[in-house]
Amino acid sequence: MTPPASLCLLLLGELGIFALGHFTKGQNSSTLIFTKGNTIRNCSCPVGVRDCDYSLASLMCSCKSVLPFAMEQTRYDHLTIWFTDASTLGQLLEFTLVQDLKLSLCGSYTLPTKYLAICGLQRLRISAEAKRPFREQSLLVPSRRDSRSSYKGWQTCMFISFLDMALFNRDSSLKSYSIDNVSSLTRDFPDFPYFKTSPIPNNKSCVVTIIY
Repeated sequence: MTPPASLCLLLLGELGIFALGHFTKGQNSSTLIFTKGNTIRNCSCPVGVRDCDYSLASLMCSCKSVLPFAMEQTRYDHLTIWFTDASTLGQLLEFTLVQDLKLSLCGSYTLPTKYLAICGLQRLRISAEAKRPFREQSLLVPSRRDSRSSYKGWQTCMFISFLDMALFNRDSSLKSYSIDNVSSLTRDFPDFPYFKTSPIPNNKSCVVTIIY
């Protein structure tokens, strides 16, 4: 028996809503990366997860274990990283292209004054588990051009943000300043030794933002 046309239309409409919901869910998902012991977990999360709640992340997100040397440099629209030490964070994030970044320090740790280089950063949020219930801090990084159009690996990273890791030890608000048309990092910042050891080309004009 052939079902009525109205029933077919109703079923098609419900299937369309179901498919659209799954598509939207996939589009809105964000990446969460955290370390648990010696394991790095890379997760895709359809909803936000409470900071440093590893059990909830495993329940709510689709996660997989990744070996440290298997981490590939890639591009992220929305990235959250839970970390416990500066060296691991540097391994996960150094010279990565990410537009919207949240960093959560899990545990009571004192971080050294060490600068972390991030490409194409537009918004930064930070929180520290030891400083709860204080709210997370947020900072918008000014950008005059589309950083995605000029990115083809770190060699052409034209928007570079340097994040002072020691800011997690302080209660003061996030601050930043930007310098446009920087043609030579080692020449224009002679007192900043970090630039002397960073793989940044000196023949490209770039915008440098210091976050502290």
